[in-house]
Amino acid sequence: MSIPPLLQVDGLHVRYPVRKGLFGGVVGTINAVDGVSLTLARAETLALVGESGCGKSTLGRTVIALQRPSAGTVLFRNQDLFALSPDQLKRQRRHAQLIFQNPRTCFDPRRTVGASVRMALDIQEMLDRHERDEAVADIFHKVGLRPEHRFRFPHELSGGQLQRIGIARALILKPSLIVCDEPVSALDVSVQAQILNLLRDLRAEFELALLFVSHNLAVVEYIADRVAVMYYGRIVEMAPAKQLFRAPRHPYTKALLAAVPSLDLARRDDPVPRLGDPPDPARLPSGCRFRNRCPIALPRCSEHEPALAGVDDGHAVACWAAEGAAVPKRALAGG
Repeated sequence: MSIPPLLQVDGLHVRYPVRKGLFGGVVGTINAVDGVSLTLARAETLALVGESGCGKSTLGRTVIALQRPSAGTVLFRNQDLFALSPDQLKRQRRHAQLIFQNPRTCFDPRRTVGASVRMALDIQEMLDRHERDEAVADIFHKVGLRPEHRFRFPHELSGGQLQRIGIARALILKPSLIVCDEPVSALDVSVQAQILNLLRDLRAEFELALLFVSHNLAVVEYIADRVAVMYYGRIVEMAPAKQLFRAPRHPYTKALLAAVPSLDLARRDDPVPRLGDPPDPARLPSGCRFRNRCPIALPRCSEHEPALAGVDDGHAVACWAAEGAAVPKRALAGG
């Protein structure tokens, strides 16, 4: 009997109206998430990568019910999040938490950071007063901070310290899933490495599943088990991390990887593929939405949008022109 995935997303859509004019009339629609399906196993790290505006953060917020979908389902711990009552959703939220991108904007400047971390326990009505204080002190220790840091205010701490506190706030409820929304992009490179190592250690200790949103492929290669590449609302490639970095199939994925800075002297003079300007998200091209920027586009690409289909074990790609993907074998929803 197979173990069901911790998270199962099926046909998810999130649409935003485009308004214009004095009275804000609707003149179009942006499909921020456009028919995404994926799964996430317990204690697995799935990275979502792509350019800014491709829908990564919207997808991450929707799967933990901070954003309502326009269509589709999200099953978390075998429960449909958007079919729950407010009280049921409140109880379910303790199992899925979020680490924000910029730690300086996600804490109340009038509260001590210890009080901000403790608030999650207060809201969920977990433990008694003394036990809550002990839990906060313990989680501060686990993220590498001293007990006295609890009594400081956000402006008294560095960005790296605040992100550790953001991680502590996410962990205090002992969740099974954490969505990490660009958790190191606002930090110095040396601090990024510390936070990534901390996340890896905590993932193993708490058996956490991570949905890791990032545009930094070097970071993703270090932390992810699987990678899903998003392009304007759709997943265009999904594979185990090692396989995707070794043998990418989609031309968009190849362009993203080619743009990663390298210390390899042999690669420094290699030209980076020019993708050209990104399209207007409210007026995407017909057929494959990447075709106007694609160096290997075929006539067929303007007629039909390719579905995400398996090309190897655990590797799926949505591309008519990619090697091995012209005749899809089977549709995949995840690894």
